[in-house]
Amino acid sequence: MTRTLDVDYLVVGAGAMGMGFADTLVDHDPTARVAIVDRRHGAGGHWLEDYPFVRLHQASSFYGVASSVLAGGRRQDSGPEAGLQVRASQPEIVHYYAQQVERMRATGRVEVMTGCDYRGDRTIVSRIAGREWVVPDRCRIVNAHYLAPSIPAETSAPFAVADDARVVTVNDVVRLEEAPSQYVVVGSGKTATDACVWLLGQGVDPGAICWVRPREPWMLNRALIQPDPAVYLNVPAAMFEAAAASSTLDEVFLRLEESGVMLRIDRSLTPTMAKAPTLGHWELELLRSIEDVVRHGHLAAVSRGRLEFRDGSSVQVADDAVVVHCAADGLKNPPLVPIWRDDDITLQPVRAGFPCFGAAITGYVEATRHDDAEKNRLCPPSRYGNSLAQWADMNVRGARASMAFGAEPDIAEWANTVAVNPARIPPDHPGSQALDLARERLAAATAPGITALAALAAQG
Repeated sequence: MTRTLDVDYLVVGAGAMGMGFADTLVDHDPTARVAIVDRRHGAGGHWLEDYPFVRLHQASSFYGVASSVLAGGRRQDSGPEAGLQVRASQPEIVHYYAQQVERMRATGRVEVMTGCDYRGDRTIVSRIAGREWVVPDRCRIVNAHYLAPSIPAETSAPFAVADDARVVTVNDVVRLEEAPSQYVVVGSGKTATDACVWLLGQGVDPGAICWVRPREPWMLNRALIQPDPAVYLNVPAAMFEAAAASSTLDEVFLRLEESGVMLRIDRSLTPTMAKAPTLGHWELELLRSIEDVVRHGHLAAVSRGRLEFRDGSSVQVADDAVVVHCAADGLKNPPLVPIWRDDDITLQPVRAGFPCFGAAITGYVEATRHDDAEKNRLCPPSRYGNSLAQWADMNVRGARASMAFGAEPDIAEWANTVAVNPARIPPDHPGSQALDLARERLAAATAPGITALAALAAQG
């Protein structure tokens, strides 16, 4: 028997975006009834399947839902990042989202249906029991998986693996029962850097690690991406100043490196990858200790003792080498579409680089506005950066969106109360000369910086 769910919204995906949207929507629309459906066994998206030593690369406050601060806004009191905000671990994030499920259910207006598939015709099917539900025609479908990341645990290695090769996902490297003479880490992004840092932290000699790095990445200095407006606001200010003073995107990034905003592992090479996760200086030092870096582009095949590359080259490795697969796509970069369309609401970032805030502000605008054209004006989508040009476009779009929704008094007031907004100035902030200077600097740099960055992005 098929049951009809009496809901106004069906959110497809209980990851960070879906949960962030639903949380703010139900908090600001007291009549909204919501069903959240996800194929996994719980809420939290890819965090349920991620590698055990993963942590957020950014401050915990910037992640999660608007109504509850992840990790309580705590600061680290020891270690190489003492004084910076904690970065939540995988178990902490999974527990946090389980708590948010219970909070939403307690409203009496939210159903969270895990272990279920959305079939695409307003029908939900349980993977466990085979039961079916439908939602009424008035129900808006919220696509919260448009940008769902690919992770190694759920993605086959993007290279051929011979029967005699030892290849493990980054998840399984912690389960090895005997140390090899060599580890081969494959990937250029955050997962690969995490794997290298973890191996080194476990006492693996840097000389025992071969790092297959198809591209060189730019990364943000984590010490500056913090929930302190006097610190954080200087980052977009520096970005816009660099853009206005540069004739190429490479020059923009080099200026940002000089100002301490951007980091790169090898200063003799100019990176082409700009997903720009945050990185600590202590991690940078560890990564630079790995000297065996292979730069032949993407890996094509692995066999015992040998790596074959798409450019036709090959590299010899130890016969007992363990190849650590960290080469999933990660964050998706599909075409931008209007968030509000006749058929659905497609969640995407709004402010550049902070998807949880994008989901939250989309929920707030949905709860407080009634015209889809006006909603799209206030929340034009941004993208995730990959190349330098995409990074520039992401920041131009994000800055323009911030100007649009920031001009609305109620949105600006709400945005300053939620920790997932990196640029917020909390209502109880005491103020300081440093904050005044940061705000003045950003105000002066924004208009010329956006114009310059847009022109550089168009150049590719």
